[in-house]
Amino acid sequence: MIGWLIVACEIGFWIFVIAGLVARYILKRKKLGAFLLICTPIVDIILLIATVIDLKNGAVASTVHAIAAIYIGVSVAFGHQMIKWADKRFAYRFANGEKPEKRKKYGKEYAKLERQGWYRHVLAWVIGGAILVAIVLYIDDASQTEVLLRTLQTWTVILVIDCIISFSYTLFPRKSAS
Repeated sequence: MIGWLIVACEIGFWIFVIAGLVARYILKRKKLGAFLLICTPIVDIILLIATVIDLKNGAVASTVHAIAAIYIGVSVAFGHQMIKWADKRFAYRFANGEKPEKRKKYGKEYAKLERQGWYRHVLAWVIGGAILVAIVLYIDDASQTEVLLRTLQTWTVILVIDCIISFSYTLFPRKSAS
Protein backbone atom coordinates (compact mmCIF):
# COMPACT_ATOMS: atom_id res chain seq x y z
CA MET A 1 0.00 0.00 0.00
CA ILE A 2 2.75 2.48 0.91
CA GLY A 3 4.50 1.83 -2.40
CA TRP A 4 1.42 2.86 -4.34
CA LEU A 5 0.97 5.85 -2.06
CA ILE A 6 4.51 7.02 -2.90
CA VAL A 7 3.63 6.82 -6.61
CA ALA A 8 0.36 8.66 -5.95
CA CYS A 9 2.19 11.35 -3.97
CA GLU A 10 4.70 11.90 -6.78
CA ILE A 11 1.83 12.22 -9.24
CA GLY A 12 0.01 14.51 -6.80
CA PHE A 13 3.10 16.70 -6.45
CA TRP A 14 3.28 17.23 -10.22
CA ILE A 15 -0.48 17.74 -10.51
CA PHE A 16 -0.25 20.58 -7.97
CA VAL A 17 2.76 22.03 -9.82
CA ILE A 18 1.13 21.87 -13.26
CA ALA A 19 -2.22 23.13 -11.96
CA GLY A 20 -0.44 26.01 -10.23
CA LEU A 21 1.46 26.93 -13.37
CA VAL A 22 -1.66 26.66 -15.55
CA ALA A 23 -3.54 28.91 -13.12
CA ARG A 24 -0.66 31.38 -13.00
CA TYR A 25 0.20 31.64 -16.70
CA ILE A 26 -2.77 30.45 -18.74
CA LEU A 27 -5.72 31.44 -16.55
CA LYS A 28 -3.89 34.56 -15.28
CA ARG A 29 -4.92 33.81 -11.68
CA LYS A 30 -1.67 34.38 -9.80
CA LYS A 31 -3.11 33.93 -6.29
CA LEU A 32 -4.73 30.62 -7.21
CA GLY A 33 -1.48 29.54 -8.87
CA ALA A 34 0.52 30.44 -5.78
CA PHE A 35 -1.96 28.60 -3.55
CA LEU A 36 -1.74 25.43 -5.66
CA LEU A 37 2.06 25.56 -5.64
CA ILE A 38 2.08 26.05 -1.87
CA CYS A 39 -0.11 22.94 -1.57
CA THR A 40 2.64 20.65 -2.88
CA PRO A 41 3.87 19.78 0.66
CA ILE A 42 0.42 18.36 1.45
CA VAL A 43 1.38 15.19 -0.40
CA ASP A 44 4.43 14.80 1.84
CA ILE A 45 2.32 15.14 4.98
CA ILE A 46 -0.17 12.56 3.72
CA LEU A 47 2.65 10.13 2.95
CA LEU A 48 4.31 10.63 6.34
CA ILE A 49 1.05 10.12 8.24
CA ALA A 50 0.17 6.99 6.25
CA THR A 51 3.64 5.51 6.78
CA VAL A 52 3.58 6.06 10.54
CA ILE A 53 0.03 4.70 10.85
CA ASP A 54 0.95 1.60 8.82
CA LEU A 55 3.95 0.89 11.04
CA LYS A 56 2.09 1.70 14.25
CA ASN A 57 -0.59 -0.79 13.23
CA GLY A 58 2.03 -3.53 13.26
CA ALA A 59 3.41 -3.62 9.73
CA VAL A 60 7.05 -4.69 9.62
CA ALA A 61 9.05 -1.89 8.07
CA SER A 62 10.15 -2.54 4.52
CA THR A 63 12.35 -0.71 2.08
CA VAL A 64 9.18 0.94 0.78
CA HIS A 65 8.56 2.52 4.19
CA ALA A 66 12.13 3.82 4.16
CA ILE A 67 11.69 5.17 0.63
CA ALA A 68 8.69 7.15 1.91
CA ALA A 69 11.01 9.01 4.31
CA ILE A 70 13.62 9.45 1.58
CA TYR A 71 10.93 10.80 -0.75
CA ILE A 72 9.90 13.38 1.83
CA GLY A 73 13.51 14.49 2.40
CA VAL A 74 14.16 14.78 -1.33
CA SER A 75 10.86 16.58 -1.88
CA VAL A 76 11.67 19.18 0.77
CA ALA A 77 15.29 19.64 -0.33
CA PHE A 78 14.73 19.65 -4.09
CA GLY A 79 11.03 20.52 -4.42
CA HIS A 80 11.43 24.29 -4.60
CA GLN A 81 14.23 23.91 -7.16
CA MET A 82 12.06 21.58 -9.30
CA ILE A 83 9.13 23.99 -9.13
CA LYS A 84 11.40 26.89 -10.08
CA TRP A 85 12.77 24.88 -13.02
CA ALA A 86 9.23 24.06 -14.24
CA ASP A 87 8.08 27.66 -13.67
CA LYS A 88 10.82 29.11 -15.90
CA ARG A 89 10.03 26.70 -18.72
CA PHE A 90 6.28 27.18 -18.40
CA ALA A 91 6.64 30.97 -18.38
CA TYR A 92 8.84 30.80 -21.48
CA ARG A 93 6.46 28.51 -23.37
CA PHE A 94 3.11 30.02 -22.36
CA ALA A 95 3.69 33.58 -21.13
CA ASN A 96 6.46 35.05 -23.32
CA GLY A 97 8.94 34.66 -20.48
CA GLU A 98 12.68 34.69 -20.89
CA LYS A 99 14.27 31.66 -22.46
CA PRO A 100 15.77 29.52 -19.69
CA GLU A 101 19.55 29.45 -19.71
CA LYS A 102 21.21 26.18 -20.53
CA ARG A 103 23.28 24.75 -17.74
CA LYS A 104 27.00 24.86 -18.32
CA LYS A 105 28.52 21.41 -18.36
CA TYR A 106 32.09 22.43 -17.68
CA GLY A 107 34.30 24.76 -15.69
CA LYS A 108 33.91 26.46 -12.33
CA GLU A 109 30.21 27.17 -12.84
CA TYR A 110 29.49 23.48 -13.36
CA ALA A 111 31.57 22.58 -10.30
CA LYS A 112 29.57 25.07 -8.24
CA LEU A 113 26.28 23.55 -9.45
CA GLU A 114 27.52 20.08 -8.52
CA ARG A 115 28.44 21.25 -5.01
CA GLN A 116 25.06 22.95 -4.59
CA GLY A 117 23.37 19.72 -5.65
CA TRP A 118 25.35 17.84 -3.04
CA TYR A 119 24.39 20.38 -0.35
CA ARG A 120 20.75 19.77 -1.24
CA HIS A 121 21.42 16.03 -1.03
CA VAL A 122 22.78 16.55 2.49
CA LEU A 123 19.62 18.47 3.41
CA ALA A 124 17.47 15.64 2.01
CA TRP A 125 19.56 13.12 3.96
CA VAL A 126 19.18 15.09 7.20
CA ILE A 127 15.41 15.43 6.79
CA GLY A 128 14.84 11.87 5.60
CA GLY A 129 17.25 10.48 8.20
CA ALA A 130 15.54 12.41 10.98
CA ILE A 131 12.19 11.02 9.86
CA LEU A 132 13.59 7.47 9.77
CA VAL A 133 15.11 7.79 13.24
CA ALA A 134 11.94 9.42 14.60
CA ILE A 135 9.85 6.54 13.25
CA VAL A 136 12.24 4.01 14.78
CA LEU A 137 12.00 5.74 18.15
CA TYR A 138 8.23 6.12 17.91
CA ILE A 139 7.60 2.47 16.98
CA ASP A 140 10.14 1.36 19.60
CA ASP A 141 10.54 -2.17 18.25
CA ALA A 142 13.96 -2.88 16.74
CA SER A 143 12.84 -6.05 14.97
CA GLN A 144 10.00 -4.17 13.30
CA THR A 145 12.10 -1.19 12.14
CA GLU A 146 15.52 -2.74 11.44
CA VAL A 147 15.28 -2.14 7.68
CA LEU A 148 14.80 1.61 8.24
CA LEU A 149 18.21 1.97 9.88
CA ARG A 150 19.86 -0.25 7.24
CA THR A 151 18.38 1.98 4.55
CA LEU A 152 19.81 5.03 6.32
CA GLN A 153 23.23 3.36 6.36
CA THR A 154 23.00 2.65 2.63
CA TRP A 155 21.88 6.21 1.96
CA THR A 156 24.86 7.48 3.96
CA VAL A 157 27.23 5.52 1.71
CA ILE A 158 25.46 6.97 -1.34
CA LEU A 159 25.81 10.47 0.14
CA VAL A 160 29.56 9.97 0.60
CA ILE A 161 29.94 8.72 -2.98
CA ASP A 162 27.93 11.71 -4.22
CA CYS A 163 30.25 13.99 -2.21
CA ILE A 164 33.33 12.50 -3.83
CA ILE A 165 31.85 12.85 -7.31
CA SER A 166 30.42 16.34 -6.74
CA PHE A 167 33.62 17.77 -5.27
CA SER A 168 35.80 16.06 -7.87
CA TYR A 169 34.56 18.69 -10.35
CA THR A 170 36.00 21.37 -8.07
CA LEU A 171 39.40 19.67 -7.98
CA PHE A 172 39.35 18.49 -11.60
CA PRO A 173 36.99 20.79 -13.54
CA ARG A 174 35.59 19.56 -16.83
CA LYS A 175 36.99 21.28 -19.88
CA SER A 176 34.87 22.83 -22.60
CA ALA A 177 34.29 20.55 -25.59
CA SER A 178 35.16 23.39 -27.98
